[in-house]
Amino acid sequence: MKTIDEFTMPYGVVDKIDAFGYLEELKKNPDAPRKHGKILLVTSDTPLKASRGEGKTTATIALIDALRERGIDAAAVLRQPSMGITAAGSKGGASGGGKSSLEHPELADWGLCGEMAAIENAQNLLASFAEKAVDDGLIDTVLVPRVSEVPSRMLRATVVDRGKANVPERTVLTPASELMQIVVLSRSMEEISERVGNMIAGTKDGKAVLFREFVDLWRITNILTDAVKPVKTQTQQGSPVYLHCGPFGNVSLGIPSLVSVEMACSLHDVVVVEAGYGADAGAQKWLDIACREYGAQWPSFAVIVTRATTWRDDPALQWRYPFHVKHLENLDIPTFPLINLWDGEDGEIPELREEAKELGFRTPIIGNLFRDGGEGIADQLDPLIDAIENHPMPSAVHSHKGMSLVENLRWTAEKAYGVPRERVIFKDGFTDSLLSAARLCKSAGFDITELALLAVKSPATMTDDDTAPADERTVTLKKVEPHTGAGVVQVNLTTSLTTPMPKIV
Repeated sequence: MKTIDEFTMPYGVVDKIDAFGYLEELKKNPDAPRKHGKILLVTSDTPLKASRGEGKTTATIALIDALRERGIDAAAVLRQPSMGITAAGSKGGASGGGKSSLEHPELADWGLCGEMAAIENAQNLLASFAEKAVDDGLIDTVLVPRVSEVPSRMLRATVVDRGKANVPERTVLTPASELMQIVVLSRSMEEISERVGNMIAGTKDGKAVLFREFVDLWRITNILTDAVKPVKTQTQQGSPVYLHCGPFGNVSLGIPSLVSVEMACSLHDVVVVEAGYGADAGAQKWLDIACREYGAQWPSFAVIVTRATTWRDDPALQWRYPFHVKHLENLDIPTFPLINLWDGEDGEIPELREEAKELGFRTPIIGNLFRDGGEGIADQLDPLIDAIENHPMPSAVHSHKGMSLVENLRWTAEKAYGVPRERVIFKDGFTDSLLSAARLCKSAGFDITELALLAVKSPATMTDDDTAPADERTVTLKKVEPHTGAGVVQVNLTTSLTTPMPKIV
């Protein structure tokens, strides 16, 4: 059997790995030596502001450095950042910070690993094919949007002059694109090709027209040849890190590619997977889309990162962090609070530990991860290591395929956001949007109930108003958009923004 080294190639100062080829090699050689790593899911509290993270990437890097210091073969799988939204690394990113950062942070922060640009180019080429199909009379409406990584007010609404008629078109963020979702969820180039072919280009006389009906799909998959390969890099302390696919668990999947995680699990004993935004966003997508619908491994344990200020300083929002911890614990996922300190907060540690104890949390991990890195928390990991060594591998969870979309939404609102089904509200126009989406799917040969639910929501709120009393919180359903290629159906709720940002944050 070929080793992982034979599927690894230099890409500047980092490496890229043909994960598709390596996993196929493992499938052909089931008795070959390999590991079956457990997954540690890192998510966070719902941030007070969308533009201020809690430090998930910093925590993820500190955790693998600390675990390896304790003798555990741990690696991390991180998401690529959205370069424009993070102002090219000036806010957040996928590289951590301080002593808890990557060896070459600029490669991630500036998008130099290439996959964002390739996915952007490929989807924009699909949009161009759709525009040409209008000119050729194959379709009369364009439903596939263009994409952009660059913040721009001008791209939020465009109208194309076609001579005979002006046709409105859309631009969305690259991470929110259907093609990004396809790359995240696919396990082979053949699957990517099939899924791209199943994307809806537009309609003709009200019926869906798929790209496979008029596009040579190799033109798209060839653009993605390097983009589908995870990057292998390392932390400043030398711990292995794999970096692949897009952010934004609020408006898209917000998780690394499934193949990057599967590959890492075959190579390491513990794989730390970072999920975008809070436990109500990226972690919900990992559990209910990646695991429930796409066969990814259910987490053996989880860490929920918070800042002391997020957790404690706004009385109206203090319910959210304990809710997240309890939610994951109720799923039989041992969940460890990790409090990421700002400078000057070391004196609050005794009080934070006491509050965590009163709330019934497991022993919290507390440290200034930027300043101290993994060294600052290595001696606090005994309970986590005990879970790693003694908690069993989880079994598969049941799918929601076939459940009506509305019932699935009510289930998600109750489990992930703490809003009972009777307080899920339909905004005017939602029912029409749902019926229209169901008809569009049917005309394309798909059943909308077979698509995985992907909630599109605000990154900074779980409900319509998180400051409302518990018995008054609601979730409003607004719009439905099927992504038949990715196999998901997007439903907008609360506030959300999939278009390019109007400003750099």
